[in-house]
Amino acid sequence: MAEELDNDPVEVSRPFRPRARVLQLLGDELIGSPRLAVFELVKNAYDADATRAVVTLDLQSDDQPTITVEDDGEGMTLDVLQDVWLVPGDDHRQRQRARGQRSPVHHRLPLGEKGLGRFAVHKLGNQIKLTTRAQEAKECFVEIDWNELIQKPYLDEAPVTIRTRPPEVFADGRTGTRIEVSELRPPAWTRGEVRRLCNQITSICSPFQERGDFLATLQVPGNEHWIEDLPDFAAIIGRSIWKFSFLLDQGKFDWSYEFFGVSGLNLDSRTVTKDGDRLQLPTASGRRRRKDRVVADETTIKGIGPVLGEFYVYDRDRPVLQRLGDTRLLATYLDEYGGIRVYRDGIRVYNYGEQGDDWLGLDLRRVNVPTRRISRNIILGAVHLSLDQSDAMIEKTNREGFVENDALGRLRQIVLGALGTLESERQTDKQRIRRLTEPPSDPVTDGLETPIAELRRELQRHELGETLEPVVARIQRQFREMQETLLAAGMSGLNLAVVFHEVERGVRVLYQAIVEGKDLEAAAIQAQELMRILDGFATLLRRDSKKQHTAQHLVNQARTFNLLRLRHHKVQLECPLMEGDGDFEATFSLSLVLGALNNLIDNALYWLRVRWPDPDPGESPLRRLYVATTDDLADGPAILVADNGVGFQEDSPADVTRPFFTRKPDGMGLGLYYANLAMELNGGRLAFPKRQEVDVPAVYDGAIAALVFGRKT
Repeated sequence: MAEELDNDPVEVSRPFRPRARVLQLLGDELIGSPRLAVFELVKNAYDADATRAVVTLDLQSDDQPTITVEDDGEGMTLDVLQDVWLVPGDDHRQRQRARGQRSPVHHRLPLGEKGLGRFAVHKLGNQIKLTTRAQEAKECFVEIDWNELIQKPYLDEAPVTIRTRPPEVFADGRTGTRIEVSELRPPAWTRGEVRRLCNQITSICSPFQERGDFLATLQVPGNEHWIEDLPDFAAIIGRSIWKFSFLLDQGKFDWSYEFFGVSGLNLDSRTVTKDGDRLQLPTASGRRRRKDRVVADETTIKGIGPVLGEFYVYDRDRPVLQRLGDTRLLATYLDEYGGIRVYRDGIRVYNYGEQGDDWLGLDLRRVNVPTRRISRNIILGAVHLSLDQSDAMIEKTNREGFVENDALGRLRQIVLGALGTLESERQTDKQRIRRLTEPPSDPVTDGLETPIAELRRELQRHELGETLEPVVARIQRQFREMQETLLAAGMSGLNLAVVFHEVERGVRVLYQAIVEGKDLEAAAIQAQELMRILDGFATLLRRDSKKQHTAQHLVNQARTFNLLRLRHHKVQLECPLMEGDGDFEATFSLSLVLGALNNLIDNALYWLRVRWPDPDPGESPLRRLYVATTDDLADGPAILVADNGVGFQEDSPADVTRPFFTRKPDGMGLGLYYANLAMELNGGRLAFPKRQEVDVPAVYDGAIAALVFGRKT
């Protein structure tokens, strides 16, 4: 007979018993690379109140290469070693920061907060020797052999021995910590890795600011030539063409823009400075999309603190780059180290600005608007934060940037908004450079043939040619017809360039959909989107759709189209024309001119929100829009659109109607250009009359634009 099971309940209480190898696993998994591990040890030296940290990478012996990190900080006592350094996850530094406790010599807040940075030593090698000495304390020595330690089954069965001794390393009253790591783990320290390590170590302190009270250096005995020819950062930024600096604090945006000129080109330098400006924010993206605020205010920097930025920008067009000298060195440096880094209290937050880390999406922005946007490989920049005021910026456990939260999303908006201001000013000087370096010519529209050919190859490779080839053929045919129409009408140049840019971009999107292996339905949708672009341009060129319309009918259509938006943004519309005051008739394409009028209203709504942020509940809205007619202009009756927004900010009519010129962070700079083109196709023009030229109530002290219709002959 089988023995009956004991059904009495059992209760066991026992702690977790981590395996000894868990520390090694944490070092491997938490620290992404050996270079980052060294970077973490240097940051620990900063937290130890050191003035300097010296990293020595001795690769002279193939059998026993070593990495040594030595600092002159406060060192550790026997108690600190036992109760802090040997206690993973200890919150010693976090408690110091929460109390606002600063270091005694350099008055620093600690960067560390998780008690995990010490695992960096385990990432580098298996043999570790730590020597440390605090003021008026004995020197302590710890030796860890991971080969032996991980053989123990459990962590509590793998004790680490700490010995005290008379000073050997830190004699003559010196204090500090020295960590020597041997039996290094792969990958090997090649010349390229060592050069990258050197740049990483020396960039721990912001090179954009004056040297502070901490210096980190790299020594490579026997291989000094590996790093001795590294480009000097000061020399690199000395060859920049533009500089932009800004400070956002309590909703006030102070900025300075400088254009230095280009050697060999007869161009005057230019400087623009504004204090107390408003920072326009690009649209937030992703799940954490915030309320559609368009300007920064006090809440924008909550948990972030004041944001200080400095950007140096280059021009990599061949005619300009050739004038800068040693173009290969500059291009290589920008390719590898270009981007915008982040610093807190002058110490770098890794890995923002590293090669492959485009945390702001700069390259994608440039793909969308290539002639205006700044890509990662033409900018060297830094964003500086205060450690004690950026409490919402939480560093990831793996030491690779901040946790993705609302504060980081707002920081991205701030930096991209500042970049937008820089890009707007830069457009003016880019145009000046192009006029001197590029001969006037029509755009090279044959460039569309290359992406079309690539698209056809991918269609065949994915066996989609039979299905989508008719669409591709129609796209190519319609574009060529449009090209001929534009050229015959004398509207080549910029008009055709904008059309080509939009169509070429659409072809690239369709190409990407095929390459990424998306299904046929997705590819068909992309093709239809491209056809819509072409149909829109075809409408722009269609001259046989002109009929006689009244201004009142046109404005009423625009009002109906925008009514919900006006209510949503709490804009008070004044429109005397709706009462029959000042109506007139003209012959034009209703769809084209309605699009031009809607564009003017759209611009007004945006700039009203910039000047007058969203009111609190119960407050009266201050945003006002005026749409009326006038016969005060010499070349014909006009529809006026005026507002009480920020105005055109001293931009000339030639600037605001130029393709790709915009002061909106998310703008493409094509709206007013199209509005002007639409009016020209209808025998009129887009004008920007001065206040004394037209009768507009004084309350509308912002922008004034006019759709002018030619007089009947």
